[in-house]
Amino acid sequence: MIHDRERSGIGMTSARTRERLIDRLKAEGVKNPAVLDRLRAVPRHLFVDEALASRAYEDTALPIGFSQTISQPYIVAAMTEALIEGAAGRKLTRVLEIGTGCGYQTAVLTGFAQHVYSVERIQPLLERARGILRELRISNVSLRHADGFRGWPSQAPFQGILVAAAPEQVPVELTEQLDEGGVLIIPIGARGRQTLVRVTRAGDEFNREELMPVSFVPFVEGTST
Repeated sequence: MIHDRERSGIGMTSARTRERLIDRLKAEGVKNPAVLDRLRAVPRHLFVDEALASRAYEDTALPIGFSQTISQPYIVAAMTEALIEGAAGRKLTRVLEIGTGCGYQTAVLTGFAQHVYSVERIQPLLERARGILRELRISNVSLRHADGFRGWPSQAPFQGILVAAAPEQVPVELTEQLDEGGVLIIPIGARGRQTLVRVTRAGDEFNREELMPVSFVPFVEGTST
């Protein structure tokens, strides 16, 4: 059970430490006040190993096991902001996340979507994330152990899709699951040469914008237990 004291944090995970992170995100160009408020509210220290809790509010990626990382807060904020801006005022009823990981980006997304559907290929990571989200009483989320390349067809169409791993090309299966006007935020490219891309559906056309250089783990097909 996560108690209020653990949720709010102490010492290096205190509100003051979180506020320093928010100031840094503003300085780096994150402008959406709702996104900043959400990152301020979500207790990132609960999503990392206890030994790394003192570093939870640094603007850096941290290891979470299985050769995976919790994304840098700036990247979480930038991707969330890009999704919201791309939606251009349209309601995000259903959002698909590919790559649940530790559940931190998932928790941020649940503040902006009626329901988040999140897919993770590594089962132990998914179960850990499920436990944390449950303890935080985040209920507008469904998690699934599955191959992210396939998306979640039975729950499509989605107004937004956010991908936390980098394929070399945009998976057709994901663009097909976008609703009309839906937005896909995805890093594209080989390791070391990746670009964050926003793809917006307009009928049978998909408009692509390149947003910023990024570095993500590769998008791997299949599942792992």
